[in-house]
Amino acid sequence: MKNFHNPRPLLTSALLALCSVLILAGCTTGPNYTPPAPPAITAALPGHLSDADALTLAETAAWWDAFEDPVLTALIHSALSSNRTLRAAHAVIAESRARLASSRAALYPRLDASGAATRFSNSDNSGPGADGTLYRAGFDASWELDLFGRNRLAATAAAATLEADHATLENTWATLAAETALAYVQLQTTRAQLDVAATNLLLQAQTLDLITSRHASGIASGLATEQARYILEQTRSSIPRLLAQEEALLNALAVLAGVLPGELPAELAAARPIPEIPPRQLAGIPAELLRRRPDIRRAERLLAAQTARIGQAEADLYPTLVLSGSVGLESLSGGNFINSSSVFWNLVPQIRWPIFNAGAVRANIKIQNARQEQALAMYEQTVLEAVAELRTALAAYGREYARRDALLAAQSAAREAHRLAYDQYLNGLIDFNNVLDAQRALLSFGDTLAASDGLITQNLIRVYKALGGGWEPLR
Repeated sequence: MKNFHNPRPLLTSALLALCSVLILAGCTTGPNYTPPAPPAITAALPGHLSDADALTLAETAAWWDAFEDPVLTALIHSALSSNRTLRAAHAVIAESRARLASSRAALYPRLDASGAATRFSNSDNSGPGADGTLYRAGFDASWELDLFGRNRLAATAAAATLEADHATLENTWATLAAETALAYVQLQTTRAQLDVAATNLLLQAQTLDLITSRHASGIASGLATEQARYILEQTRSSIPRLLAQEEALLNALAVLAGVLPGELPAELAAARPIPEIPPRQLAGIPAELLRRRPDIRRAERLLAAQTARIGQAEADLYPTLVLSGSVGLESLSGGNFINSSSVFWNLVPQIRWPIFNAGAVRANIKIQNARQEQALAMYEQTVLEAVAELRTALAAYGREYARRDALLAAQSAAREAHRLAYDQYLNGLIDFNNVLDAQRALLSFGDTLAASDGLITQNLIRVYKALGGGWEPLR
């Protein structure tokens, strides 16, 4: 029977050491993280707009529904479910979640099972010669006691990084929804411009036929005929460019929606009205909407993660205590391997404390502090850029309405001027150049007005994007 030494004194000492360590384990190095004070966003918004009809969180969450365009809504849903960039962002989340699990694993003991059968033969010149087989099986355990929070802070940093990656995913959602809507609006704007060009082409063709007939009758000059012809061909030359732009936008929409170009739904084959919402005042914007922007929350979470890394670096100044040990069976004979006399065990408390490392630890602390300053500056820069983006989008949205009103008045005047010039030319009161000028103006204002209609909607989409709208998952 194996003679065991009394293990109680060693176990008692180990337990006392463990209790002392657990008391100290509540200590954590590094600064306590306090989120930056929320920026005073409301005061920075344009003050000339009223607070009526304020935007709400529910509206910005799925802002595309406000346009009541089923084709637009279907496109955005397709993009938010099938876009490849979005799939890559989901994979980043999975990687970050696994990194967090790996960091948290360091907080717990590690247990390994092992087993071996070793055949040996000793040298006759180094002692009594012998040979045989050593059978061994058991468990090895180790646990780094987190005295100063090194592992806990690593897990805290990993958790904040995961939250930052979630915000990156949400920012991808918001950007993808906005880019899909913008491309769709640009597509319908291009088609509206094509319609303007086709309408003017028909008008100019009728004018050319009339001038050609009058020239054949000796009433009109050949110069007027050629002038009518070149303005017709000039208008015709703008159509291929618009058709190429239409094809490019359709292909862009296909990529955004996650389908092969050329395989978009049939509903996109025909022109649709440019999506619009009745004019509204947008100054009543709760500051919380802008603070919830995914890029702002991402910057704040990265700052939190970096603050935790300062404490993680400072913990390297202090000792590390690791408890390790093993228990199992060991025997030279397989017949009595499973026997109480084959039991072995050991318990090894280890302490490590850096004494000299040429200042590497303190240099790393300075590195982490500098990185925290960078993260804080990037957070503040993100807030500034967010406010600037919102102000720019709000101003563009409001000013484009004023521009559109002027364009409507100009188009009406151009239409009347064309009618008058046409009548006066037929009556011989003016030359044909006045008719050409009126037709050019009519085409120009019609094309510009269609572009303005599209810009109003695009600017509103940019307002929603500047507020971080559209980042929530589809319901």
